[in-house]
Amino acid sequence: MSQASVSIDDLGVMHLSGVLDHSSGAQLREQGQALIRSSNAGTLELNCAGVEKSSSVGLALLLAFMRDGQGAGKTVTLAQLPEDMRKIAQVCGLTEILGLEPSRFE
Repeated sequence: MSQASVSIDDLGVMHLSGVLDHSSGAQLREQGQALIRSSNAGTLELNCAGVEKSSSVGLALLLAFMRDGQGAGKTVTLAQLPEDMRKIAQVCGLTEILGLEPSRFE
């Protein structure tokens, strides 16, 4: 399993990758918050295609990044959310808050 990381490219796409759990959450939270604040983009896409595994910590990160964006006057949208994260979001009743369309499992 690879080291968890968050980065941003020139197009305003944030890339979240690795294993999202209690051991990586705090560091990713700080890094993501700084990236959102420093970005000039009005809308940021948070691409989760590189996420290998996630606990509920991953969803807490997504919500925190969306709040950070809101606080900075930016919109944060989600893309390529892995199925395990979608299932956790459904169980927790977060699909609407996260802007996820209902999946075929509902």
